[in-house]
Amino acid sequence: MTDKIVVTHSGSFHADDVFSVAALKQILPSFTLIRTRDKDTIAKADVVIDVGGEHDPATDRFDHHQRGGAGERDNGIPYSSFGLIWQKYGLAICENDQGVANALDSGLVSTIDAIDCGHVKGVSEGISLSQTISMFNPTWQEDSDFDSGFNEAVEFASRVLTRFIAGAKGSINAKAIVADAIKNAQDERVIVLEKYTPWKKTVHTLSEKALYVIYPSQSEQWMIQAVPVEPGSFEDKRPLPKAWAGLSDEALQDETGIEDAMFCHNGLFIAGTASFESTMKMAALALKE
Repeated sequence: MTDKIVVTHSGSFHADDVFSVAALKQILPSFTLIRTRDKDTIAKADVVIDVGGEHDPATDRFDHHQRGGAGERDNGIPYSSFGLIWQKYGLAICENDQGVANALDSGLVSTIDAIDCGHVKGVSEGISLSQTISMFNPTWQEDSDFDSGFNEAVEFASRVLTRFIAGAKGSINAKAIVADAIKNAQDERVIVLEKYTPWKKTVHTLSEKALYVIYPSQSEQWMIQAVPVEPGSFEDKRPLPKAWAGLSDEALQDETGIEDAMFCHNGLFIAGTASFESTMKMAALALKE
């Protein structure tokens, strides 16, 4: 799939056409991009994105502006050009990992589609990724052209897409690791991870009894962290003992009797020691409270 001609519309651009081109860059070794609305050029192109009034994945036509649109997901979110590209090429972009492709679609792709199609119910407020992409368009006070801005936006989107894929892979792999840790826990209330792994969603999904998670930090400390009542909450199921709040080093060592205790956050959600054994002692003390 080399030396393809890819066409999208000229002028002002949005996240859907930018991310569509960024997605194609993941799987096409090389292609020539033309931004135009000329019908003859569109007709001769190998891939057409967000222009042309046609959706036909068999011939690589990915527009959604025609009457009736180009379909919608089961949750009601319509497809924009990015979603249409993802339907055909998302799995290949994610190296045939269906779980990663699904994660990208449910997060990044469907959100961009929703905003582009005006289906904003459930979309978080604030500056969105779609708005960020739009900022690459030149303002009325600038002399720069739309094509240069589009190319810059594609470079940015390509990096974002790569990081979203990496994040999805990491999340899926983390789920399996944390699930094993829950299964193998000697005490259902204390989950031990051999290395730091994102754990909150999996712990909440698979364990009602977990109160603390223990793991090594990048600074070579061992941490004990309280399990929040739900992901994203600042309220914990069982905070660490109140007497530890804000203490560090000798003060915390005197309070706990643990000789290598290092700190306890004033919010009582996390504390650390220099060794795994000492952090387990912290867990035992916290469970007695």
